[in-house]
Amino acid sequence: MMSNGDTTSTAPDKRKDRFATLTFERDVAAPVSVMWHAWTAPAARMAWAAPTPSVTVEFLEADSRVGGREVSLCKVAGQSDIRCEVGWLELQPALRSVNYEVVSSEGVTQSAALVTADFSGTDKRSRLAVTVQLSSLAENMEAGYQQGFGAGLDNLAGVAERTMVLERVIQAPRTLVWGAWMNPETLPQWWGPDGFSCRTTRIDLRAGGEWVFDMIAPDGTVFPNHHRYGEVRPEERIGYTLLWGENGPKHADAWALFEDLDGATKVTLGMVFTTAAEFQDAKGFGAEELGQQTLGKLERFVASR
Repeated sequence: MMSNGDTTSTAPDKRKDRFATLTFERDVAAPVSVMWHAWTAPAARMAWAAPTPSVTVEFLEADSRVGGREVSLCKVAGQSDIRCEVGWLELQPALRSVNYEVVSSEGVTQSAALVTADFSGTDKRSRLAVTVQLSSLAENMEAGYQQGFGAGLDNLAGVAERTMVLERVIQAPRTLVWGAWMNPETLPQWWGPDGFSCRTTRIDLRAGGEWVFDMIAPDGTVFPNHHRYGEVRPEERIGYTLLWGENGPKHADAWALFEDLDGATKVTLGMVFTTAAEFQDAKGFGAEELGQQTLGKLERFVASR
């Protein structure tokens, strides 16, 4: 599935207890474009951030843009929360990201780091090389980073291998595309693959809202769905959870990005499936093609307005 090579190079002499350079490498069975989204998309980062099951990560902010920041709390029973602030300095899609990271506890800074991630690969496999230039202000931060960052990247690799990403450029302004998606009257009119229709039970497209609906296939087969919306950033992105029917088992964590391209709109739809088996099942029944059909219906709907 993946290989890794994690190393530490510590500066000599009296500085060795404060400064260290850590390197991590992962070879992942996922396209480099998917690996990029798994690394940067907030919904995906939330899926792999916790290094172990005993750690709960709560995201307070998540803005994966140059100049944006991510703030999270790592919670372990019986211990003080660890606050992590990430600031994005450089983002070259599918090539490189650079961010700073500041870790603190009870208002006291524990460490600061510069994190550089380099991406390479093909439409089949990808390679991620991460360099962490660490400055420690507390004891054992180097060992903690080596263990925690390594475990997190192992999780990332697993998430990338069950992530599906679909993209489409729609020749319409972002305002119109966003409006067609986030309007409770229009979303059910185009959502779903060719020939499918939607029957809504209730719909509230705000952060904290939900959409409970049935997708009805051309042969009349009914597929119950439940979307729960966790994030709505107007004309930029949404993050939501897919459930198998109302309050059913979670199917995937999903997001949609809306980017302005000189008057056109690039829509990116991403899904992290709950298990590798569900991902393989989805690929097996043609979820990628069906998803592209859905985006095609969105494109035709917007063109008709």
